[in-house]
Parts: sequence; C-alpha cells; structure tokens
Amino acid sequence: MTVKRRVYTKEFKEQAVLLTETSGKKVSEIAQELGIRENNLWRWK
Repeated sequence: MTVKRRVYTKEFKEQAVLLTETSGKKVSEIAQELGIRENNLWRWK
C-alpha cells in the first residue's frame, strides 16, 4: 500500500512559520492546529 505525500504550497509554509514566530504558541500546538507534523514546521523555518 502506498501512502500519498501531502504537498504544501509556499504560501501555506510561510503562513505556518509566521504563526510560530508571532503567535506566542509552541510549535507543537501550531502543528496540531494545522494538522501537520511538528518536524515539518522546524524544517520550514
């Protein structure tokens, strides 16, 4: 069984990183809210 990789737009990545820098929330909280893995956010920073 193959698993499809999700593709995120440049805009989505930029907004997600911006949230981590401006919201005052933990990266793990933001990742959970966005439905993505925490390590994705760390790589996009």
